[in-house]
Amino acid sequence: MTDHTAPDAPGGSTLEPTFKPLYVTRVAVTGGSSAHARATGRARSADGALALELRMPEELGGDNLGPNPEQLFAAGYAACFQGALSMLARQHLLDPAPIIVEATVTFGRDPADGGYQLRADLAVTWPGVDRDTATPLLAQATALCPYAKMARQGIPATINLAC
Repeated sequence: MTDHTAPDAPGGSTLEPTFKPLYVTRVAVTGGSSAHARATGRARSADGALALELRMPEELGGDNLGPNPEQLFAAGYAACFQGALSMLARQHLLDPAPIIVEATVTFGRDPADGGYQLRADLAVTWPGVDRDTATPLLAQATALCPYAKMARQGIPATINLAC
């Protein structure tokens, strides 16, 4: 059996050798006029569905005139979790329409090495569903959502120089 452990991932995330991709996407990011993608970058997906200008938030010295990587991550995480919870709601004959998932992503210094670190927190609002009903479904959605799994365990990742 091949070991696919991400050594730096908290909890030692593993990717089973039988992993079967269901969807693959590619996004290219360029640095823009400042040659710094966080400040003036451009992001474009291979299929053209995503095309946007990246901007640094004012808190980090930017002009705040476009989305930043933390906002994109927050949107992806919230959308994924909302989708997982909605699927479970339907299975339990509950209305998923009012479910709101708000992701708060915080960019800061890592006290361990002085580098950077992200923190992500989700807040779920589900009007009309009591806490006793929602709580086990939140736990199931946490196990189902790949973003939540990534946040808990890390993911296998590679960085290759393409020449």
